[in-house]
Amino acid sequence: MFTGIVTDIGEIVAVEPRGELRRLRIACNYDADGIALGASIACAGTCLTVVAVAREGARTVFDVDAAAETLARTTVGTWAVGTRINLERALRIGDELGGHIVTGHIDGIARIMSRDDFDGMARYWIETPHELSRFVAQKGSVALDGASLTVNEVEGDRFSILLIPHTLAVTTFVARKAGDALNIEADLMARYAARLSGQ
Repeated sequence: MFTGIVTDIGEIVAVEPRGELRRLRIACNYDADGIALGASIACAGTCLTVVAVAREGARTVFDVDAAAETLARTTVGTWAVGTRINLERALRIGDELGGHIVTGHIDGIARIMSRDDFDGMARYWIETPHELSRFVAQKGSVALDGASLTVNEVEGDRFSILLIPHTLAVTTFVARKAGDALNIEADLMARYAARLSGQ
């Protein structure tokens, strides 16, 4: 489980196809001694399992394997050397829940329709897959590329978010623009509420 509070920005430094599997090496600022084999790390919101970890110069690198399902349902299949991604370590008992409950199980791919910058902030309009739009509510939560964000307005399959300067500075959203694809995870409570109401 995660909170959607991004704690580092990683960089893809190697991509190795292995049949239907793809091994990715990610450089980060985490302490290598604090990453155990088998640990879960949210990579642009996608929960991936660490299969190797080492130090390379001043940075830590860890390897993850992305299977066919992950490659098909997320943006992971488009990552190349140099791609920068939001990272978050798994939630531990006693940690502050600063965002909302995020599982790291991506529901689909959303797309940025527009970006408006003003006063150091940025407003984005996002288009979500139609089947996910019923889980997006005004003032509700959504995870985009692993970042817990508040929904401002909703218009059909589109919704807006507003990012403050701090969020722009500590996530990959600072470089996001119209046309970019984002991993989206619907709010868990909204999903269960819809299931219980029979929708």
